[in-house]
Amino acid sequence: MMPDRRATLALALSAGLVAPRLALAQAATGWRPNRSIRLIVPFAPGGSNDIVGRILADAAGGILGQPVVVENRAGAGSVIGAEAAARAPADGYTVLINSAHAAVPALVARVPYDTINDFVGIAIAGFSPHVLVVNARLPVQTAAELVALLKANPGRYNFASAGIGSGVHLAGEIFRGVSGTQFEMVHYRGGGPGVAALVNGEAQFGTPTMASSIGQIRGGTLRALAVAAENRSAALPDVPSAPQAGLPGLIFEEFFPILAPKGTPPEAVAALGVAFRAAIQQSAPRLNEVAGVAPRAGLDTPDKVMGVVRDGVQQYTSILRAAGVQPE
Repeated sequence: MMPDRRATLALALSAGLVAPRLALAQAATGWRPNRSIRLIVPFAPGGSNDIVGRILADAAGGILGQPVVVENRAGAGSVIGAEAAARAPADGYTVLINSAHAAVPALVARVPYDTINDFVGIAIAGFSPHVLVVNARLPVQTAAELVALLKANPGRYNFASAGIGSGVHLAGEIFRGVSGTQFEMVHYRGGGPGVAALVNGEAQFGTPTMASSIGQIRGGTLRALAVAAENRSAALPDVPSAPQAGLPGLIFEEFFPILAPKGTPPEAVAALGVAFRAAIQQSAPRLNEVAGVAPRAGLDTPDKVMGVVRDGVQQYTSILRAAGVQPE
């Protein structure tokens, strides 16, 4: 099928505007990278942060004129990688992408860094709902059937989490409270290993991110029962929304903040912000197709980025406390 000429022209114009925009930012700030930039992904390969991070690393590296190298630092539900980013030299050569960043304070009692004050905002890569899924061999076709099965067999079935403090963990706790079910929460070292456990039947159900599970859903190894959103997703149009599936309280979407260590020079923050926002715009069609991630306009300053993180901390803490979950 031939591409739409107007769409092709729009993408070409967008790409053509990236370099002048970055050049203006660099001229104004006086900062330009002269070596590779490290993008820390605090989860194992294959999860949503890894997928989104690698898409943006390719695009941002081309814009910056230096490679953006993904470094996976998995463990403790993103805490290990986030701490590495917080303690890195604040010189513009280390950034972090972490969709669990705002959830960690609600779930981890002793976080070894300050979620807000140890970081500066660069950009928000986008927003994406989680998905309620089951292993394709589990004999349920709807969310109502899954809830009935779990209630008939309390504690028998395994839920695949992406780690303590991860968005998948948080979504699972919301599902537990909304459905009134009991199950075993098994924490894996990231979204990729969690989805792998679902596919091989080690865990029977979960609420993975759309980015980490959409390929398996489309391939038939996972069955999607509901999208954790008010409305259906264009990326999975045949899957009911949470209200349509009978779980109106199961509303949870992850967002992907890109952050740098506090103290990073303002001129570096400005140039990185321009580059990553341009990369997000340039990669939007691929992010939506591959990961179900959609950007939002207006998040174009460090304060606005950190405002989203701050609101997320408050929201997630409120949800979990209402569900009776305390930090561990």
